Amino acid sequence: MNLTSPVGSLPGIGPAMSQKLSRLNISTIFDLLYHLPFRYEDRSDITPVARLRVGETSTVIGTLSALKNAYTRGGKIIQKGLFSDSSGSITVVWFNQSFLTRTLKPGDKFGLWGKIGFFGHLPALISPEYELNSGNRELIHMARLVPVYPETAGLSSKWLRAKIHALILSGIIEEILPPNVLSGKKLAGWKHSLTLAHFPESLGEIAPARHRLAFDELFLLQLVSLIRRKEWQKNRLAHTFTIDHTRLKEFTSRLPFRLTVSQNTAVSEILTDLSGPKPMNRLLEGDVGAGKTVVAAIAALSAHLNGYQTLFLAPTQILAQQHHQTLSGLFDPYGVKVGLVTGADKLKDETLKLKIIVGTHSLISEKILFEKVGLVVIDEQHRFGVTQRSLAAGKGSSPHILTMTATPIPRSIALTLYGDLDLTVLDELPSDRLPVKTWVVPESKRGNAYSWIKSQISGSPAVRQAFFVCPFIDISESLTSVKAARTEYEKLCHVFSGYQLGLLHGRLKSGEKNGVVAKFRAGEYNILVSTPVVEVGIDIPSATIMVIEDAERFGLAQLHQLRGRVGRSHIQSYCLLFASAPTPRLKAMETHHSGIKLAEIDLKLRGPGEMYGTAQHGLPQFKVAGYDDLGLIESAKTSASTILPDLDSYPLLRDLVKNDKITLIQPN
Repeated sequence: MNLTSPVGSLPGIGPAMSQKLSRLNISTIFDLLYHLPFRYEDRSDITPVARLRVGETSTVIGTLSALKNAYTRGGKIIQKGLFSDSSGSITVVWFNQSFLTRTLKPGDKFGLWGKIGFFGHLPALISPEYELNSGNRELIHMARLVPVYPETAGLSSKWLRAKIHALILSGIIEEILPPNVLSGKKLAGWKHSLTLAHFPESLGEIAPARHRLAFDELFLLQLVSLIRRKEWQKNRLAHTFTIDHTRLKEFTSRLPFRLTVSQNTAVSEILTDLSGPKPMNRLLEGDVGAGKTVVAAIAALSAHLNGYQTLFLAPTQILAQQHHQTLSGLFDPYGVKVGLVTGADKLKDETLKLKIIVGTHSLISEKILFEKVGLVVIDEQHRFGVTQRSLAAGKGSSPHILTMTATPIPRSIALTLYGDLDLTVLDELPSDRLPVKTWVVPESKRGNAYSWIKSQISGSPAVRQAFFVCPFIDISESLTSVKAARTEYEKLCHVFSGYQLGLLHGRLKSGEKNGVVAKFRAGEYNILVSTPVVEVGIDIPSATIMVIEDAERFGLAQLHQLRGRVGRSHIQSYCLLFASAPTPRLKAMETHHSGIKLAEIDLKLRGPGEMYGTAQHGLPQFKVAGYDDLGLIESAKTSASTILPDLDSYPLLRDLVKNDKITLIQPN
């Protein structure tokens, strides 16, 4: 029996109890040790019986001098006894627990913890917890700081306390960290930290103990990530790219804008990967409008110059068409045709022979065979499932993989969530972009806001345009006050009579969506009323106003993404957040324009679970560690990198890593 053994191998834990433990995500002995208290109850103050007061909850240590079953007039059974210490005696009462008269022997010394009430007209301890206090046995349920655990039906904190305490004393706990990591990071011993995390003698002992256990959790996670990276790098490329810097410089010099410093840095890192002997596996994170697409285009041009194809994947048809339009504009002057494959397009054989092909998930259908794929670019990668990314990676002989996201991710989460990818961040916007002026607008100023919007949008075709984004398509029966796109569209058609309005939402057919977006892009609509379907993939420079209804219902990351639909030219743009109250999150939108900064604020205000959603993003759910401790994350990653080559020298650690169940996003 060892730390990775099933929890059912412990004495007293049968199949039924194992099933209950599984509901708490406890399947191994290691899991049970890491089931930490969420709070501690201070039962350390032992009160003499003579000083007990009705209404107070107290701990008493003494002797049970009598205990018997008694019957009420209604036929119910109560257990009534007398409990004494040197200061006096008090009645103790339990209800419908007749087994206690066989379990608790009068004359034995016990600790009791419970509330003092009345039984009849006399003070009594009502249904207290009890613990035998004989010999040198350590009390774990009272007369100390007592751990309280996350529970489930049929599994109490008292039961968990007893099992975990016995496990800590059992001798099964061996140090899991290598000596050089322990000494280098000045970490306390593992058994000592587990003991203090579960059964501290003072509150001050808890934080250092949990710090050590948090390091362990992050250390194991980083080892898993590094092993995944190592497995990925086993697939060596048949050919490395030769970088033609002259042709690439010619390409960038003809762009209608200059690359930012961070874009140039990103290009340099990517080209270094492309010319290396191992397949690139890099995440390019960039704020809305930071210019990720042109960086990816330079990588695609390098693949083309080496005779390889590039697959450019987008999660939606609208975004795929947007990328196709952008890339075509960049490559047409060089005679490089860009193909488009979506569910709505009929696939042609000549398209498969093109060097750059943009598409949705249909592009990675198992039936589609390409000639020579050397690079796969995946945009908004979190919207692709693991299976889809695997299919993409399988479209060539170990192609380079460049994943991109505009979802702002704090560095701490990026290091954790994408530990098996290299990370590049575009942290600046083009110099001609003005920050979007953002205001939280109360309901009392709605009329004034409408008048101001009318003064901003004019002309046919429209010179300046506005988005109105609503949380729902139709009004919800349970949330009737929340704005819905269809209803608001009807209202706004009256408010903005004389202006042209369009309606966009997820229930429209693909062709209808494309038609609405095309008309808005052509200036045929002054206002586009929409659901958050416009969050990504719509780039319309003449759209300068973003109105978000019920803004408090959105997270900061999504608000920032929606705001990013405007401010895409040199014209001053605006974002109006209609809300019932100016919450801290909404006020942050007024003062901060960096997506990563807003994501860090969101992380502090909402926590990672709410912020990202484990189902969509595969965010690891830590028991001890936190995403806001960047120093500990980086420290764990450094230590994991150092120990990985010698992992087989530490069998216990190796087995824990193999048994690790933390689910991460896998890029392919």
